[in-house]
Amino acid sequence: MKKIDSNEVIDQATFNRFHWSVVWVCALLLIFDGYDLFIYGVVLPVLMDEWGLSPVQAGALGSYALFGMMLGAFVFGPLADRIGRKKGVIICFVLFSVATFLNGFATSVQEFGVYRFLAGLGCGGLMPNTVALMNEYSPRRSRGTLVAIMFSGYSLGGVLAAGMGIYLLPRFGWQSMFFAAAVPLLLLPILMWKLPESVGFLLRQNKDEKAREMLRKVNPHLELDDQVELVKPSTEKVGAVPVLDLFKEGRLFGTMMIWLAFFCCLLMVYALGSWLPKLMANAGYSLGSSLSFLLALNFGGMFGAILGGWMGDRFGLPRVMAWFFIVSAVSISLLGFKSPMLALYSLIIVAGATTIGTQILLYANAAQYYPLDMRSSGLGWASGIGRTGAIVGPFLGGTLMAMSLPLKMNFFVFAIPGLIAALAIVLFIFSVQRRAKAQKLTAVAV
Repeated sequence: MKKIDSNEVIDQATFNRFHWSVVWVCALLLIFDGYDLFIYGVVLPVLMDEWGLSPVQAGALGSYALFGMMLGAFVFGPLADRIGRKKGVIICFVLFSVATFLNGFATSVQEFGVYRFLAGLGCGGLMPNTVALMNEYSPRRSRGTLVAIMFSGYSLGGVLAAGMGIYLLPRFGWQSMFFAAAVPLLLLPILMWKLPESVGFLLRQNKDEKAREMLRKVNPHLELDDQVELVKPSTEKVGAVPVLDLFKEGRLFGTMMIWLAFFCCLLMVYALGSWLPKLMANAGYSLGSSLSFLLALNFGGMFGAILGGWMGDRFGLPRVMAWFFIVSAVSISLLGFKSPMLALYSLIIVAGATTIGTQILLYANAAQYYPLDMRSSGLGWASGIGRTGAIVGPFLGGTLMAMSLPLKMNFFVFAIPGLIAALAIVLFIFSVQRRAKAQKLTAVAV
């Protein structure tokens, strides 16, 4: 009987209509996810005026969703390794969509914070699972590019939030921004129909016929009759405490550096996403102009993700990320200086490309670093640790605002994590090389 490894079939596949359908479905989910995440930065100036929030209170309120995201990543990442990527994604999508819709009915800071926390649970669980699913269906030669294109939907969601804010806020108030989150729920039947389950998970559940069906979509020319046996994925057994497996087999230092890079990157993303409109409004720009800066930031994120994914497939994701982090520190620092509008927008686009875009590359890199059985766990924990940075970002911005520092000092502080993240990625590269060398020596000795 002939044996076929499903991983090799997917790795060597030629990009076709099925791959495209996985990309757009996952990208669509992340558009909704990005909208829900960036909506707070859009409505923040209005909320501060209407509810009389201080900068510190506004920063704390913005962190409610991020606490939820941290917990959601910790819970739904490992859970999806057990119940399947598809179920995990659908649960998270419904949770954050319903909670965000209910946010529009909030009449107090406490009620608003509870709904944002619940929405954060769903958002935090969705990201690692969509990245893991896209990674598992992408051909090896274009994996980084496809994951980046898919994840650019997250930035597009931020663009959508800022664009809708420019139109809706002056006309219908901040509540309308949250009511709009109910619209994606109408697409739930299509998402359940089109979203595939991981082949590796199907094989582990002994659903071989369903796995064969998915592999035929990946490669329509593949012969999978009764004389062909699908080899179970070569994966490492995940223990009772999934996080401990992330430190085994020489992965300790690499995991720690991934976590540090996630922390620093998400700190920059959420500090800018939450406070860029308000900082620019304080610098004398109108609310509409301030929201247009948020649009530019997210356009840059889409461009950076796609460019970084393409470069990562050719030069290696870690090397590209290290350079992106250095550029992010420089561009964010320069935002604090008075510049012509064209130069200012260019700097914001570059900052978005090298912060939001690099966050996307971090997910793609982590998905490639961990084996299948712990991939959602690895992504979930990296995302969860990173969310502590996302929580610190709005708090940090609020604290800096309360200190009434010069504009450039705020951006200098926001830029420091970029340098730390660049160092973390360089150390990660060395750890991967050292681990590969050790494994090679072990194989030779055996």
